[in-house]
Amino acid sequence: MLVEGVSDRVALEVVARRRGIDLAGGGVSVVAMQGINNVGRFLAYYGATAPGVRVAGLYDAAEERFVRRGLDLEPSAASQSGSDLEARGFYCCSADLEDELIRALGPEAVVDLVAAEGELRSFRTLQKQPALRARSLHDQLRRMMSGRSGGKKRYAALMAEAVAPEQVPRPLAQVLACALGDHHG
Repeated sequence: MLVEGVSDRVALEVVARRRGIDLAGGGVSVVAMQGINNVGRFLAYYGATAPGVRVAGLYDAAEERFVRRGLDLEPSAASQSGSDLEARGFYCCSADLEDELIRALGPEAVVDLVAAEGELRSFRTLQKQPALRARSLHDQLRRMMSGRSGGKKRYAALMAEAVAPEQVPRPLAQVLACALGDHHG
């Protein structure tokens, strides 16, 4: 599975473990590409060095063009649902992975995670910044995670650990199913 970064990899590994899925035992590796703009290079590498290997992935909605280019799909083939990309094993996170997990848990539950991490006071200070005051709690949480070194990775793991199995965001559930050869999730 190709994912943009370490936070995506960690979240998928946590969700798989919680679902009792042995990724390594199933021959599945989760590869953090250090940026979605590298997807074409990784697809070319796996296509050349491991023909016949199934490749699946996650991407953020704003990065769809890189996935299309990497898969050599014409931009005119774009559909609002991304179904052609799903047919190729690539699943879209609405904004990003953190957005999906915050929606699945609910912002108030994520604030509880922030408090459990001892960062509630710092988060409350962040909320008071002029640029964030009018933003939703959901958006403030996303900003907090992305604004701290290691924050995305740490909170991706915490949220993936906290989300109920039946509430796992669709893109995560679907990419895991695809990578394991079950396109029905």
